[in-house]
Amino acid sequence: METRRLQFLLELSRLGSMHAVADVLGTTTSTVSQQIAALARETGTPLLEPDGRRVRLTPAGRRLAEHAVSILAAVEAARADLDPATEPAGTVRVAGFATAIRRSLLPVADRLAGRFPRVRLVISEYEPAEALAQLMTDDVDLALTYDYDLAPGTVDRAVEVVPLWTAPWGLGVPAPAADGGDTLTVFRTFRDHDWIGNSRNRADEDVLRTLASMAGFSPRVTHRADSLDLVEDLIVAGPGVGLLPLDRPTRPEVALLPLTGPDVRLRSFACTRRGRAAWPPLALVLGLL
Repeated sequence: METRRLQFLLELSRLGSMHAVADVLGTTTSTVSQQIAALARETGTPLLEPDGRRVRLTPAGRRLAEHAVSILAAVEAARADLDPATEPAGTVRVAGFATAIRRSLLPVADRLAGRFPRVRLVISEYEPAEALAQLMTDDVDLALTYDYDLAPGTVDRAVEVVPLWTAPWGLGVPAPAADGGDTLTVFRTFRDHDWIGNSRNRADEDVLRTLASMAGFSPRVTHRADSLDLVEDLIVAGPGVGLLPLDRPTRPEVALLPLTGPDVRLRSFACTRRGRAAWPPLALVLGLL
């Protein structure tokens, strides 16, 4: 098989249209169609099927596109080893939680635009379980995930995990509020309040329930929100209290109490399918992260 044709197929599996592939690879839609047709002849099986006015990959086409990731990564790694001056090129699909996208990925996107314009990022916001599911179905190349030291997550053995950064979290409560001491004392102070969990990730609620259990009560988790801004709104409106990052500026009506002894730390990770991180565009993004 001609590896260049595998690149066309891989980009089509990621981008969904021949026009988009042509734009990314700097060619024409006709060339994309011809190259994939030639690849189908080489493999002896149909790789595309009609989908309304467009086309989509057949099951065989999807399997070959998944093989193409590893094949092209090996080819690019060999080329880079022989010629370090080769510039990485390709589309890196990233799924991650909002804080990591803002804090880690957007600065990388700026650096890529200035120094490596042939590497393109496609970014989607997902919570960790959602991002890892996307990674396992090969719908993304990189998942930015998190857990807490008090609620460690688990990943499939086929996933490679690289730690990125950690951040301390505290308890957001209506202002004004005096610093109540250690974590368990703070939790006991607000034991009769409603508590706010995350609507898309169990880890936050697991931390709340773990600390509340250590403080001798079961929290009444009444509200669930994915947005940190909405968590603040709920605190101000009076229905509850909830976890917030200590390094995030909050509204004046919200007091952020440190949690110490035990403390609460969010841990951020970059996750890839095992064996895929050698692909030069992905390796570049990982290095910048």
